[in-house]
Amino acid sequence: MLQLVWYKRDLRVEDHAPLAKAAARGPVLPLYVIEPALWRQPDMAGRHWAFIAEALGDLDAALAARGQALVVRRGEMPAVLQALHDAHGTFALWSHEETGSDWTYRRDRRVADWCRAHGVPWTELPGNGVVRGLRQRTGWSRRWQARMAQPRVEVPTILPPVCAGNADALVELAAGIVPDDPVAQRQPGGRAAAEATLRGFLDERGHAYHRSMSSPLSAERSCSRLSPHLAWGTLSMREVVQTTERVRAAMDPDDPASREPRRALHAFLGRLHWHCHFMQKLEAEPRLEFENLHSAYDGLREPEWSDARFAAWCAGRTGLPFVDACMRYLRATGWLNFRMRAMLVAVASYHLWLHWREPAQFLARQFTDYEPGIHFSQMQMQSGTTGINTPRIYNPVKQGLDHDPDGRFIRRWVPELAGVADADVHEPWKLPAATLRRDGADGYPAPVVDHLEAARAARRRIWAVRGGDGYRREADAIQERHGSRRSGMAQRGGRRPHRSARTDADTRQQSFDWGDGS
Repeated sequence: MLQLVWYKRDLRVEDHAPLAKAAARGPVLPLYVIEPALWRQPDMAGRHWAFIAEALGDLDAALAARGQALVVRRGEMPAVLQALHDAHGTFALWSHEETGSDWTYRRDRRVADWCRAHGVPWTELPGNGVVRGLRQRTGWSRRWQARMAQPRVEVPTILPPVCAGNADALVELAAGIVPDDPVAQRQPGGRAAAEATLRGFLDERGHAYHRSMSSPLSAERSCSRLSPHLAWGTLSMREVVQTTERVRAAMDPDDPASREPRRALHAFLGRLHWHCHFMQKLEAEPRLEFENLHSAYDGLREPEWSDARFAAWCAGRTGLPFVDACMRYLRATGWLNFRMRAMLVAVASYHLWLHWREPAQFLARQFTDYEPGIHFSQMQMQSGTTGINTPRIYNPVKQGLDHDPDGRFIRRWVPELAGVADADVHEPWKLPAATLRRDGADGYPAPVVDHLEAARAARRRIWAVRGGDGYRREADAIQERHGSRRSGMAQRGGRRPHRSARTDADTRQQSFDWGDGS
């Protein structure tokens, strides 16, 4: 029987269980589908497709070298499956499990319905540390480590040809479907780029990771930059974990020169663990994409929504220089380090008093490494709507002074402030009115809010909610289901049969590592 391997966020042949298991059972047809409805969703962007297209090129070459090139189709998934069924007869369908958006979940339900109606067996296999159908938190960390320790899946050496591939037609197939979104400084996609990025990080760039990851001045080089490769699957999580552990184990613990690199890679391994921990949250509770996790925050920000404040934040024109520099950098590159991501969300949520949903969609379109499971969990955590995390109201001026003390990063990305002295560049609103041009494209705006007063007001309102009747009871239930702890508690499971309960990440810190974002 023909074995159809459906590629989604797993664009590789290495450590790919669906491909290996399918190849052991018969001829394989590897499939990627460009789905028009997916690319119309408000969380998808052309920068995602550009990265995917490069990854598909490498994937096609790897598959073709084994005998069967990649087959690309355009259309909605059930219709594509029906056409393949008509052309090739019955087949078995293989894929990795996906902790994606609500749209991909509903798409998968339609695919499952089609498979049942046509007698097609569909096997979904885990692709990372997320556990589907988990009923309780206890032991999640041990299960994660056990998965990461398993031998990598061997790559099939021969794939008997089934039909001609057509990955060379990607541009034509995507035309009119994928939004235009050129990003000149985006990271390149593909397996070769992924391997080079991993090698560069482990061999040298990451040796100061734990000390250099917070500032945008050093993070661009010292962070792993593996987040888009993990998000779109050009590397598997297990590959990254095992390779990192092997490199760290080879370092002599008694050599003083190895002390900092070993510490850096230890910190990085911890963040890989957190990567799956946050994805598990959406797996257990998909409403995180749309609803406040704690209901006490419902209606708190919505009545004061401001299109003007949101537009200023999106454009990097809030009048808060470090915030604007980070937003412009993100828009130009598709990446930002974890602490600055957290700061952007904090400013939107607290200082600008915006509900997290629209900023979440905007940021999803900016991040080349957009990973829904991490993204929405982190948006809620940093917006203070989980009910179990202490609100973090970042001072945007202090963040700039801490991480860009002489304003180099600000001046690079906010050229309107190029002539402002170091002492004034973080708070240009304190300059005499005639000193700084405010109007026109070349001018820099006054702050949209007084950040100190806005933070005080937000703090009062957030803590007033936390002191309300019944708040603690609901927060305790959320903690039982989602909170980090060493020993887990019993779970009730997710609302959807497709998704599971939660993780018990065994670390005591709260970190912000979007899509790895580190």
